[in-house]
Amino acid sequence: MTNINTDTRPESMLEAMMLIRAFEENARAMQAAGQSGGTCTAVGQEAAAVGVVRALSADDQILTNHRSAGHLLARGADPGRILAEILGRRDGYCGGKSGNLHVSVKELGVLLTSTIVGGELTLATGVALSQAMLQKPGIVVCFFGDGAACEGAFHESLNLAAVWNLPVLYVCENNEWQAFVHRKETMLIDRISSRAQGYGMQGMTVDGNDVDAICRATRDIVAMMRQTKQPFLLETRTYRMRGHYEPDDQAYVNKDELAAWAAKDPILRTTDRLVKAGALTRTTIEAMQLRVDAKIARAVDFAAASPFPDDSELTTHVYA
Repeated sequence: MTNINTDTRPESMLEAMMLIRAFEENARAMQAAGQSGGTCTAVGQEAAAVGVVRALSADDQILTNHRSAGHLLARGADPGRILAEILGRRDGYCGGKSGNLHVSVKELGVLLTSTIVGGELTLATGVALSQAMLQKPGIVVCFFGDGAACEGAFHESLNLAAVWNLPVLYVCENNEWQAFVHRKETMLIDRISSRAQGYGMQGMTVDGNDVDAICRATRDIVAMMRQTKQPFLLETRTYRMRGHYEPDDQAYVNKDELAAWAAKDPILRTTDRLVKAGALTRTTIEAMQLRVDAKIARAVDFAAASPFPDDSELTTHVYA
């Protein structure tokens, strides 16, 4: 039985970020060794995933994009089953049919992962409309990147949600890079959240590498949305420390920019803050890392032991 994780204690959120980082580094290593296909990682963006997802309730629905491992793990997904899915194995969340780009974990309220840039934006309003018509509790949370904020679907989705008063929390994980193109080459504004006003909704930009700040902001926003039933645009300013996909040497990235953002690493920032505050010791953090490493090792063993789907599964879960 999968349990939705809503633990917002600082030490719990730190360990969640550590798990996400370890999972994605392992996935990258497996790809480099030829043990799995290509993958899109979100190394450096862990705070945005954990800070938002942990502030949600079990009733809330999530739609996400091709960098979804952090959102899934923060919500409480089993890393072994995610990895099995990536490897195309039967015990994956979708029976090995979705890979890492289309994972759905409905028991966690994660309805879909879309590899189409902005694809989840086109569906978020529909999900929210369904929730409203069926009088179901909870809000809809839609994760997307700054690249998707340049798509026509962004305008259509936000405009319709505002006109119809649909409780969609739009979370733009602004990681500064759109594939191999820097954000500043595609838009003249500095804050994507400033676009909210044009749709008649509220917006906010928050430090995307500060998990506590993100969690606090999300809790306040979600509490307001449960009352007003209106959409909101939240922008988390973060940075993607790896390339667009694996492998990618990031030859197109300014090295000074990369180094500057590396100094803002969300895991290191949280660790230093908690140690300085006396909330955790270095020994405690080392123990956390050992737990994370053990969990990843078990995930690898589980995925490797999982068989491939039977041939009879070829025509199941299809419309025609």
